[in-house]
Amino acid sequence: MSTLFGRCFETIPHTGAPRRLAARRFHLAALLLAILPLVAWASPSDARPARAFNHVFLLILENREYQPGGGPPYLARIARQGTLATEYFGVSHPSLPNYLALLSGSTHGITSDCTDCLVNGRTLVDQLEAAGLSWGAFMEDMPSRCFTGSFSGLYAMKHDPFMYFPSIRNTPRRCDRVQPLSALAPLLRRGGVPNFTWITPNLCHDGHDCGTDAVDSFLRSFIPPILTSAAYRDRGALFITYDEGTTDAGCCRLAHGGRVETVAIGAGIKRGSTLTAQLDHYSLLRSIEDGLGLPHLGGAACGCTAPLIRGLHGP
Repeated sequence: MSTLFGRCFETIPHTGAPRRLAARRFHLAALLLAILPLVAWASPSDARPARAFNHVFLLILENREYQPGGGPPYLARIARQGTLATEYFGVSHPSLPNYLALLSGSTHGITSDCTDCLVNGRTLVDQLEAAGLSWGAFMEDMPSRCFTGSFSGLYAMKHDPFMYFPSIRNTPRRCDRVQPLSALAPLLRRGGVPNFTWITPNLCHDGHDCGTDAVDSFLRSFIPPILTSAAYRDRGALFITYDEGTTDAGCCRLAHGGRVETVAIGAGIKRGSTLTAQLDHYSLLRSIEDGLGLPHLGGAACGCTAPLIRGLHGP
């Protein structure tokens, strides 16, 4: 192209055919200059709408069947800033299959909280990296980055699905991004928050071993720094859900893990809304993928899966 333009703007000869040829080249160059902006505007990569979210935070709590007014008061307060899903279901029992579903769109046939089992398959990590997006997983009470033990204090591997995928745990640059929750606070203050942030509280603060008051206290201290961070203000979204309920209630063909409360707030998410459509963890994964402009994994791609948040720019 540069050679063509260079030739088109050569000095025009003063006589005969060379002058006519140069004139034709000049008109061709003018035509190209006129249509190039239209070609660029119509380019599929540029025509695709921008991502709805620049930053997504996902926080998972534990083991509570939804009852109106029965959850942490601070979570109810947060819900008023966004959308509360009241017909949302975990996909299975016990905890681990739900965590795997949220990360990869499948339970991979896991039906226990095993700590000596590994699974293979694509995950949200693969999608994010393929799209050039950053990610981080933050686990409260994890003793060190890439810790592969089953338990440490109030940290439990069964609530850390990243450690079940060899493609993550056996790849140092990836495994290093699975880290203690304490590493997130400096990022919220100074910058550097990844595009996708997974948050697992410890066994007390997630409600597994402690009551509602402990969960509420944790949320009151932990959530405000997220909502005031530059990352959240930059088209950020926060999703809070429970892994499973205490019943086998289900929906959507794939889910039977109990009815749980789920809250979504942030960019493009309707404020003060109650959502009564039947949804599950694959619905949440689908909305995260849509908001970040990613394709759908596993159960999130099923025709039986409605998105938690509609109207986001999907792939």
